[in-house]
Amino acid sequence: MKITETTFPITEVREQFPALKRTYHGKPAAYFDGPGGSQVVKSSIQAIAAYMENGGGNLHGCFPSSWETEEIIAEAKKAVGDFLGVQTNEVAFGANMTTLTIAIANALGKQFQSGDEIVVTEMDHRANVDPWLLMAQDRGLTVRWIRVDTGSLTLDLSDLNEVINDKTKLVAVGLASNAVGTIVDLEPITKRAKEVGALVAADAVHAAPHMLIDRDRMDIDILLCSAYKFFGPHIGIAAIKEDIFKDLEPYKLVPAPSYYPDKLETGTQNHEGIAGIQAAIEFFASFGEGETRRQRIESGLEKIEAYENSLASRLREGLAAIEGVTLFEADRSIPKTPTIAFQVSGVEPEEVCKIMAEEHSIFIASGHFYASTLAERLDINKTGGWIRAGLAPYNTFEEVERFIKAVSRL
Repeated sequence: MKITETTFPITEVREQFPALKRTYHGKPAAYFDGPGGSQVVKSSIQAIAAYMENGGGNLHGCFPSSWETEEIIAEAKKAVGDFLGVQTNEVAFGANMTTLTIAIANALGKQFQSGDEIVVTEMDHRANVDPWLLMAQDRGLTVRWIRVDTGSLTLDLSDLNEVINDKTKLVAVGLASNAVGTIVDLEPITKRAKEVGALVAADAVHAAPHMLIDRDRMDIDILLCSAYKFFGPHIGIAAIKEDIFKDLEPYKLVPAPSYYPDKLETGTQNHEGIAGIQAAIEFFASFGEGETRRQRIESGLEKIEAYENSLASRLREGLAAIEGVTLFEADRSIPKTPTIAFQVSGVEPEEVCKIMAEEHSIFIASGHFYASTLAERLDINKTGGWIRAGLAPYNTFEEVERFIKAVSRL
């Protein structure tokens, strides 16, 4: 599907994001920092404010604000269920994806023993690596790595049958690279994991805003993402298959619930943040058609993905034509999120970001973005890391042209 500003309701979309009204040094701010956290849709902001204005309450009380809090959480989990293709009772909320992954890794580790193996990848954000490495260290497990092909910027699956073997208990893999945008070829990995009876834990934080996710169809057991990457509040989300969740034993306080999903939700949750999740997911559904919310999300995401890819195609084309700019990306045959990593010869990445902000009011970031193993393999840390530009459905072709022109002036 090819889509442009003439067929995509960009004006109506931008009206839904109050942050886009911001100016900096007299120019409208252009946000290209979505991979680090998107701007928040107005309906989500209003839902958060409404919860706080109406009077919040903790759970299991005998008064209206407590009942309303429980209802808001329940509705948020229904929305997440439709968003990720999971059951409501498989959804748990937490401070962020990293915190949830650490808790899940510690709980799962109780089921493993010395000599067992786990698999992580060189492509991933460290939030889907280090929690598993720490658990492996504590439990005496062997860690194997799926290496990255530094030429193609994809995972090297040539020795997959050796890396994932009869001793493997868990494979942790990201759906898409938050640094270079590569969408991972997941099917061979999950197929091999299932052949040996291993669990699959998938990081969908970067993927969730840009592609339809169906946990069960993808053969994923543990799926994690964060609402602040898809136009909502800072809330971590875990969607764990019921047969795994029921046997999970997270660290918790003695009086805290021992049933799922509540047993993973330690302490008092961020109720006002949770109040904003449903509205963020409804934003995707608002673009689509269908009788169910899941159907509307699916068709809505298809339109968003097509528009974002049109923007990204133009940005990649424009940057590639500038002398001194080096793009870090897989070739055209590899699907990618609308995330572009690059460097500018002779200018430190952080300095590029400062110039873009101060002279052009364009907001981008630099560094390794916690994909530090990939950065090491590509040997870019010594030169300040990548400059990363990420696109969202509120970006415009005018902003893209402004971005290309600003970089060309460097």
